[in-house]
Amino acid sequence: MRAFIRNWVGIVLPLRQWWALPYLWRYVRHWRAFQAASTERLHLRDSYPCLTDWLPSTPFDPHYFYQGAWIARKIAAQSPALHVDVGSSVLTMSVLSAQVPTVFIDYRPLQATLSNLFSVAGDILSLPFADSSLHSLSCMHVLEHIGLGRYGDPIDPTGSGKGALELARILAPQGRLYITVPIGRPRVCFNAHRVFAPQDIPALLTGLQLTHFSWVDDAGLFHDAADPADAIDQDYACGFYELVKTPD
Repeated sequence: MRAFIRNWVGIVLPLRQWWALPYLWRYVRHWRAFQAASTERLHLRDSYPCLTDWLPSTPFDPHYFYQGAWIARKIAAQSPALHVDVGSSVLTMSVLSAQVPTVFIDYRPLQATLSNLFSVAGDILSLPFADSSLHSLSCMHVLEHIGLGRYGDPIDPTGSGKGALELARILAPQGRLYITVPIGRPRVCFNAHRVFAPQDIPALLTGLQLTHFSWVDDAGLFHDAADPADAIDQDYACGFYELVKTPD
């Protein structure tokens, strides 16, 4: 119920801004202290109050932090001639493209120019590649959104499964597919995302063999080289799946 209230109240009330108000007096004190110690004049028109960054440690999103580190290490170990990604974090892809030529496919095409990064408009349900043509492919924190309409895609309750089959279609024999998704108590959190049972992803990808599984637990801790069964008691964890397409 707490999560339900947070999700719904958050779209109509700027809770984060309200929670920052108690720190406004500290901002005023710091303004005065800086002005008293500096010959540089502060102007109210240029003020830019940042009230909630005074923290004991650097905050980060464990799912995205660890998945970026995970895929970078996987690609470094394999050194493919080309890597194709479908809809993952553009920040991760910008860094990965310094390591390997990277084609980035997204329903909402990326409007950016960067050497070694090639952005293409595409739909995960109909990807612009021939059967069995790609040797290195990723789709991270994406499958859970397919068919929910969040990003302008058509409503389709079977969208995640269809997307998984399309990824398997374009992967070459012995090619590697890297997938991350939320795992834990299976459910649809409409229209944000799905949460899969840990064993669901290998089951969706017939013809592919799971060769490596890692995950981030509900507490944000990373577990490398694990078993999907280790995560069955989680609520909103993240599973990292490396799969290889078996020869016909």
